Amino acid sequence: MSRASILVVDDEPNVLRSVALALRDEGFEVDTAVDGASALERASTRAYEVILLDVQLPKLTGLEVLRRLRAQHIDTPVVMMSGHGTIETAVEATRLGAQDFLEKPFASTEKLLFSVQKVLNVARLEDRLHELEKRLGSTSALLGESPVMRQLRERVRLAASSNATVLVTGERGTGKELVARAIHGGSRRAAQPMEKLNCAAVPHDLIESELFGHEAGAFTGAARQRKGKFERAHQSTLFLDEVGDMPSAMQAKLLRVLQEGEVERVGGSGALKVDARVVAATNRDLPGDVNAGRFRADLYDRLNVVPVHIPPLRARREDVPMLLESFLPGSCQANDRAPKRLSQGALNLLVRYPFPGNVRELRNLVERLVILTPGDVIDEDDVRAALPASTLAGAPASGRDGYYTPGVSWKDLTEAVERDLLTRALEHHKGNATHAARDLGLERSHFYKKLRSLGIQRPGAQSHDDDDEG
Repeated sequence: MSRASILVVDDEPNVLRSVALALRDEGFEVDTAVDGASALERASTRAYEVILLDVQLPKLTGLEVLRRLRAQHIDTPVVMMSGHGTIETAVEATRLGAQDFLEKPFASTEKLLFSVQKVLNVARLEDRLHELEKRLGSTSALLGESPVMRQLRERVRLAASSNATVLVTGERGTGKELVARAIHGGSRRAAQPMEKLNCAAVPHDLIESELFGHEAGAFTGAARQRKGKFERAHQSTLFLDEVGDMPSAMQAKLLRVLQEGEVERVGGSGALKVDARVVAATNRDLPGDVNAGRFRADLYDRLNVVPVHIPPLRARREDVPMLLESFLPGSCQANDRAPKRLSQGALNLLVRYPFPGNVRELRNLVERLVILTPGDVIDEDDVRAALPASTLAGAPASGRDGYYTPGVSWKDLTEAVERDLLTRALEHHKGNATHAARDLGLERSHFYKKLRSLGIQRPGAQSHDDDDEG
């Protein structure tokens, strides 16, 4: 048997001694407790791989201890033991999450050991399956054969092979967490689950406790000791999402942890060594925030050891067909719809659409089309009907990208959209107006008129002698 830590809880000294001895003889690390309160205290301060828990305990019954463990989000596998077992007790224990139920006295230690090993095997298989699912999900997030996606995959591979801090940047919806998971999944820390904290979602007065943990009684409501994200990520990866929204007071404390490799729990009196690799992410302009004094320059430098930038979907339009091919079957299956396909017109329209919400918006749009299209072919009209809601959902606060802003006229907004589309098409085709016009479905003469009316200069036009208007 492999070595693992086990907590045995029983108020009968002879039973406690014999069970502990049998487990230690098999190479397990064993702690013991004689009542429910002691068991809860031990389970809250150390992570056990199995808890053997007697049903009949003084003051707190074994079932009440199990109920409190689950209420405190301590999900250690539990095997219940009872010398007065009933069907009702066994059913209640199973409902509360017990993995097995043993009757005392044990006819032999083999049954006890078999139960413990079975629970350990199931827990380890579940952990492995969970990790494999995360890795597969991370890999699928990096679909695309455009040059920028090939560069991204290579950057992720290089980042994963190191132990350095990584800063992932990109617009909303580009898949920053999935890139972080890909980095973790390709690292030597992949056997341990990645920890995550969204810095923008945690109240400012609680973020220190979330990151560093706290001691019992450190503040009102801190009834027991709690490990923070850094401790939980020991020998693993901690993903700090929306790190640009971290309060200024916490930025200095985060910098110290990154430099020293030590954390101090809130209310604690000593530093704890931690080995957690940090991958941070933001959609903010951190250099701009540094210049404006909103983000510490030294923390930015410490986070940005290995920068990984995710390109927006509009910068890799050639990947849209591959993403659609990946998302469409799964969306049909998830929504109990017959398989559907996209018409060429629908595909062309989706490739041209700028997707301000990036891959997340594309995935959501595919699901909307799957649900709302009655037939087995999604055509251009279906896409046009679905796009306005998608556009409104992803509209930025300003009018510079062509979305409604009070005080900005229809003419200015439509010209902004046209200028953006034409400029991006020319950039993509390296100034070749013929190819850009064809890509946008415009006559070349109309395309040139638009360029002149909007005052757009073709990049590198002098090198395209065969692309003159006349």
